Amino acid sequence: MLDVHDLWLFLSASFLLWITPGPDTMYVLARTVSQGHLAGAVSVFGVSTGVLVHTLFAAIGLSAILATSALAFTVVKFAGAAYLIYLGIQALRSNHKLSASSGLSAQRRSQIFCQGFLTNLLNPKIAIFFLAFLPQFVAPESDNGSSIFLFLGSIFVLGGTLWCLLLVAFAASFTDTLRSNTRLSAAVGKVTGCLYIGLGLNLLRAKL
Repeated sequence: MLDVHDLWLFLSASFLLWITPGPDTMYVLARTVSQGHLAGAVSVFGVSTGVLVHTLFAAIGLSAILATSALAFTVVKFAGAAYLIYLGIQALRSNHKLSASSGLSAQRRSQIFCQGFLTNLLNPKIAIFFLAFLPQFVAPESDNGSSIFLFLGSIFVLGGTLWCLLLVAFAASFTDTLRSNTRLSAAVGKVTGCLYIGLGLNLLRAKL
């Protein structure tokens, strides 16, 4: 069972991880600055859904395959990197001005959600992180280890989602000026594209 001490330790460690900038944070902020508050919030939910799936994988043992199979790790790594680089190239080629978040269509919101989900799901480092992080707070003799895994993972996802939504709110507050400046708007789009490509290249450096 998970006692109170372990829970507080888990929450403390999770808080430090939430506020530490990582690839997901950079992706969400780039999306917010380039497309607005709503796009940023939708991307947060997409990323969080990906984290939740990784938690489920860790609970049922699928993440162990990535942790022990160099081939599986490499395949997922290259798929994730290729997808991020693709998004970066798309952003660099786009000549559109920064769009208002309120103008996103349902189809566009769905696309942004799926992109956030896939960028997270195709990151094998996250799968291995959960496989290493969550078991520390689950007693080896526990009869319901999978349930505790999911419980802790859900808490982690909830806290991370709230933190990212807060970052989105702050980032969005600075975009009004950007939207009124065509040149600056175009420059932000290019920087966003370079950031996506950088995240993809960084993922390529990941080792098992």
